[in-house]
Amino acid sequence: MIEFEYAHDGAVAVLTLSRPPANAFTVDGLRQLQQVVEAFDREPQVRAVVITGSGPKFFSAGADLNAFAEGDREVARTAAGAFGAAFEALQNARPVVIAAINGYAMGGGLECALSCDIRIAEEHAQLALPEPAVGLLPSGCGTQTLPWLVGEGWAKRIILTGERVNAQTALRIGLVEEVVATGGAREAALAMAARVAGLSPQAVTASKALIHQARNGVPRGAALAVERERFVDLFDSPNQREGVNAFLEKRKPRWHIETES
Repeated sequence: MIEFEYAHDGAVAVLTLSRPPANAFTVDGLRQLQQVVEAFDREPQVRAVVITGSGPKFFSAGADLNAFAEGDREVARTAAGAFGAAFEALQNARPVVIAAINGYAMGGGLECALSCDIRIAEEHAQLALPEPAVGLLPSGCGTQTLPWLVGEGWAKRIILTGERVNAQTALRIGLVEEVVATGGAREAALAMAARVAGLSPQAVTASKALIHQARNGVPRGAALAVERERFVDLFDSPNQREGVNAFLEKRKPRWHIETES
């Protein structure tokens, strides 16, 4: 279900959700996604990850509802656990994760995109969390992540009234960061990922963790103290000197990728 490749000299990994016709998730597929993301975390050369869907119509339609037709609580518990674990792995990933939303992102498909750091949608994309329409609710971090991005009012409109939003509305409310022409999300995401790869690895990793402190409710004073400490910590890496000197010498920096010994 998860196909992957590398781009930009291995600094960017591309994950393609591939389960025709709608790229729906299964428990096995979610576990595979989690394992692949965790593997990228252990590969320092991977600086960014782009996630997209196969085909021209679907990013992902979410869960395969056939699994829930019998109303089995244990099946539900297993599925909810798999959704949560996979999408928390995405949210907590060391690389910058960019969703290239190439079509419908529904239910767990939208939750997958919500778990990424940045979202780029094609102009024909449709986004929704329609689980209540089939007697379910979002269980892949959607009820917690969506309000953080768009506010409580729009989160309630999308979840509690079943409202589906198009790409332009998603851009307006902060659900996505960019809208591109049909067929253009993958290349736009790859271009953005290449910009990530041009920055200091340590600075990006530390900055992402600091941004997440606000989401996780760390008090402002404590977070600011950590921010200052992480700034000083960058001076333990040769990349701090390389970055400053490259700027002063008007050249591109040559970043050092630190690997575990």
